[in-house]
Order: sequence, then C-alpha cells, then structure tokens
Amino acid sequence: MTVIFDDKKTFEYSIPVLVIGSGGCGLTAALAAKENKTEVLVIERDSTPLGTTAMSTGLIPGANTRFQREAGIKDDADLFTKDIIDKARGQTDENIAHCLANESSKTIEWLVDQHRIPLSLVDSFLYPGHTVMRMHGTPNRTGSELMGALCRAAERSEIDILTNSLVTDLYADNNKKIIGVKVLGGDGEVEEIGCEALILACCGFAGNPEMLEEYIPQIKEAEFFGHPGNKGDAIIWGKALGAGLADISSFQGHGGLAAGRGVPILWPMIMEGAFQINENGERFSDESKGYSEQAVEVVSQPNKIAWNIFDERLHKLMMEFEDYHNAIEAKAIVHAKTMNELSQLTGITEAALTNTIQKVEEMVDGERDDVFGRNFKGKPKLESPYYAVKVTGALFHTQGGLVVDETARVLDKKGTPLPNLYAGGGSARGISGPSDWGYMAGNGLLTATTFGRLAGLAASELLK
Repeated sequence: MTVIFDDKKTFEYSIPVLVIGSGGCGLTAALAAKENKTEVLVIERDSTPLGTTAMSTGLIPGANTRFQREAGIKDDADLFTKDIIDKARGQTDENIAHCLANESSKTIEWLVDQHRIPLSLVDSFLYPGHTVMRMHGTPNRTGSELMGALCRAAERSEIDILTNSLVTDLYADNNKKIIGVKVLGGDGEVEEIGCEALILACCGFAGNPEMLEEYIPQIKEAEFFGHPGNKGDAIIWGKALGAGLADISSFQGHGGLAAGRGVPILWPMIMEGAFQINENGERFSDESKGYSEQAVEVVSQPNKIAWNIFDERLHKLMMEFEDYHNAIEAKAIVHAKTMNELSQLTGITEAALTNTIQKVEEMVDGERDDVFGRNFKGKPKLESPYYAVKVTGALFHTQGGLVVDETARVLDKKGTPLPNLYAGGGSARGISGPSDWGYMAGNGLLTATTFGRLAGLAASELLK
C-alpha cells in the first residue's frame, strides 16, 4: 500500500468520483454523488458489499428528525452535540461534532425519503450517553438489513460497484492531487483507473495487528469482532500524503460478545436493569457507562469472561433484536427458575450469586450506593426465572483516523485541505475522543452515513 507520485501518469479509463469501500459510508457517498448528477464508481475488496456496517446493529442517531417529533421527543443539534462532547469528556472537535449533529436528521430523512431505506425511531430504551431517544434503525435492527437496503438503493440509482477488487496504490501528482488508483482484481489482473476526486470509505485498522500494537495495545488481547478487511489502508495512504491524524488511539469495543458464539449481546438489557459479574460472582464496574469501555473491563476479569444476569422482563425486551434471536439459536442464553439452578448453569456459587443479587436489590431500593457509581434506582428488581449469558470483551472497530473538515475533505497536518481527497466513517477521525470511553452508541454509523453523504456532495460539487 503506497502513494505513487507521478505528474505525467495517464489512464485509459477514468471516472469523475471514485469511492473505496462499499459499506455504509461508501454507499451513502455514492448515492449523494450520483444524485448530484456525477458519475461514480465504488471499488470493494469483498465479493459482496457488507463492511463494518453489516456487523453492527445498523442504528443511526439523528437529532430533531420528524420521527422524533411524531413521538413527542424534543431534540436538537445543540443537545446532541452536548451529549457527544460530554461522552468524550470534552476531548473531541466541537465543530465537527456540531456539524454531524446538525446534519444527522437530514441524512436520516434523505435516506428514508429519497432512497427508501426503512428507518424508524427506536423508542423502547435509551442508549448510554444519549439524553433522549434518537436512534433510528431498520425493522429488524441489524446492520445487514441496513446494508441490504443501501445496496438496493445503489442498484436503483445505477451505481456501479466493482467487487473482488483491492485498491493497492493511489496515484497523485506532485501537488498531492489524487489522479487515479491501482486495483488488483480477484483474477490477479491489475487495473489502473483515473479519477477527479477520491473518497476513502474503507474504515479503520482494527484488523491490522501491527497497527493495533502500535496505537491501541490495551485492546490487542480482546477478541476481534469486526470486518477483517479493516487494514488501515486509508491511514497508510493519508500519512504518505501528509494528512493529519487524530484520536488514533480511539476505538469501539463491546463488553458483551457471547463467548464462543460470536454474537453481540446488545446493551438494552444492561440499561434496563441487567448487570455483569465475573466468575467469582462479583460485579466489577459500572456497566451502564457504555458498552465500548466495558470491553476492557471484561477482558481484565479472570479468563476474560463475564456473565450478564437478567430476567424474563429483559428477555422479552431483547426479543426486539435479531442478534438476540441469533444468540438463542446459538444456545448462548441459559435460564433457571432457582438460584441453585442458575449456579449449576454458570459454575458460580449459589452464595455468590445470592449475595450480588441482594446487593443490587438494595441499590434499587436506595438502601445501598454502588461502589462503581451506577444508579439502579427506578429499575425493577430481577425476578425468577433468571437468565444468563457468558460474554467476553471484543474490539469492533477503530475510531481515529484522517482529520477532515465539515465537508469531509481530508486536511494536512497544517489544517489545509488536500486538493480532491475525502474521507468518512472509520477512515476519518471520529467524534469519540482519544480512547474507548468516548464512544457513544451510533457514533460509527453517524460518521459513516453523514460524512458519506457530505463527501459525496462535496466531491461532486468540486467537479462542477
């Protein structure tokens, strides 16, 4: 992976806008460019457009959407921005955060109205960090369903997607203007394609062990539950072009990947009263602070595992999500009528289970403060039958990357835009600050879809 500087390079075939990567970011970018009457080609290394988006819950946050207003939810870009900044402990770019928050509703309504993406408001629970319900998802709340809808939209828009094609190198002139790419096809043939603008939508570097070792060593021992194609290509090319990098140590983890099953156990159950214990039957953190930072907490426990403890009420809540159905089919979920039976299923002593559940009940009643700072007040107490699932901590994808402006233009180290290079999603710096604790649910797809749309628009406008 490199950048070849050649002022005299010519191409037999050229297209106005090239997009590298056909996940959520790449397809929204292509849809926006095509809608703006600009020819676009998407290049994808896999045989099918999936990317990191397909492995997510497919939920996109938006502030002041008509779906929120119809549900009586008051929200605006300022409140969303405040939530982002608070979650990141003030360590993110406020202008970028406000830009994304302000554009988020436009992205969601544009996807629904112009491209038939079946998004609706998730109004059954509140995700960590969000002060109001603003997550929007497809009917089954899966990323694969979202990707299917985006692929159909791309087909309707007659967008060409070149699959089984790996971009190995970029061509640039001596002014760092991208003039084309070198592509290795699945048949081993090499093709060179010219372009007038390039959009990097090839996510981050969670699938690159060497880059993880260099930038995020604290999560390298966690199970990797992300797209294997996330090799850091955008960052490698960006560095060669002198682009700025920011928050390179930031990542999204997940503290609830069903151990040995590879199925994420989503956080609504935690937010509505479930909790995590280690093999000794002890809670070890404030689980409600966020599923990303919880990954490191779980990995630090004996044998890198924890148990989610919940009940029938929360089991029914989770049935809204396809991932939970997958966990049931994988036989990851166990349930028991008695504490003794739960002990036998989990291998945790009955005394330890009883003691921890009693402490949580006292916290619910306000008779005890949580040593980890979690507030259980107002949550119903768990009741028999009890449910449990063994989980481990996982790395999903990285959140740091190329510095971009409000139109998704890549900036150099001095803050000057590169001539015709754009980035979004995991290729660009996100809004999660420098670590795991700044990730707020939906940050990834917010930057993917909104920066994707903005990049597609800006690239097409550049050529007019």
